[in-house]
Amino acid sequence: MGNLGLNRKVYKHPHICVGMATKNISITEEAYNRLARLRKGNESFSELIIEVTGNVNLMDYFGILSKEKGDKLEKNITLLKSRDKKIQAEKMKELFGK
Repeated sequence: MGNLGLNRKVYKHPHICVGMATKNISITEEAYNRLARLRKGNESFSELIIEVTGNVNLMDYFGILSKEKGDKLEKNITLLKSRDKKIQAEKMKELFGK
């Protein structure tokens, strides 16, 4: 039967990839087209987004709304989310009968 490969050597090569982590995001076609029009030459979308957004600190916006306007905005967001959930449920029921 022969050697059966018992004298074969096994080499292990670790694969190490060093670089920035990436994330996939979903954007509308309109948003994509707007970003694409802003790109310069071979500029990546990441480079463009960093350039456009700059060093924004959300704390810079703290207190720009009065309490009343903030409460009203929060209420409207909650209502919109509730409405969207109902619409989504109706669509799912229509599509899948669930």
